[in-house]
Amino acid sequence: MTIRRQFVLDDVSRAIIEQLQEDGRRPYSRIAAAVGLSEAAVRQRVQRLLDAGVMQIVGVTDPLQVGFSRQAMVGVRTSGDARTAAERIAAFTEVDYVVITAGSVDLLVEVVCEDDDQLLDVVARIRGVDGVESTETHLYLGLAKQTYAWGHPRTAGPGTGRLRSLSAPVLPPTAATTVPGSGLR
Repeated sequence: MTIRRQFVLDDVSRAIIEQLQEDGRRPYSRIAAAVGLSEAAVRQRVQRLLDAGVMQIVGVTDPLQVGFSRQAMVGVRTSGDARTAAERIAAFTEVDYVVITAGSVDLLVEVVCEDDDQLLDVVARIRGVDGVESTETHLYLGLAKQTYAWGHPRTAGPGTGRLRSLSAPVLPPTAATTVPGSGLR
């Protein structure tokens, strides 16, 4: 487990990140115009943000549209150092999110699977990790909110607060910006 040093962001870097959160494929020329820098300066700043691990620019898919119909959050109780179990569980290909928590569970683990059989297998493998005492699996039935535009003020738009069924598309298959360790993907 690595601990990252805090990267200090100025207002211009925050504005660049906001532009990319709105559209991860936005041309540097448009970002430059919006933030008041040259295209080359924006390109350099984006590269520094990427190199520092402040953000990633990735294509975000809708798991349902690419064959992964079962999603769940698994609460994990551990004995000993939760970081060790977190590192081992994070290596599972079906796991896309692991956070160490304080509270009734030590870890929250998001898993994305093709079906219930695969989910059962993943949960059994999690339970087999040294230091794992117990698990509690929470199946996703619907999505009330998922956003990548955190870190700057945002006004509520139409449809805010409406629960979406997981049988309907959750995310458009477009590029988005994610921040490692944020729990947002």
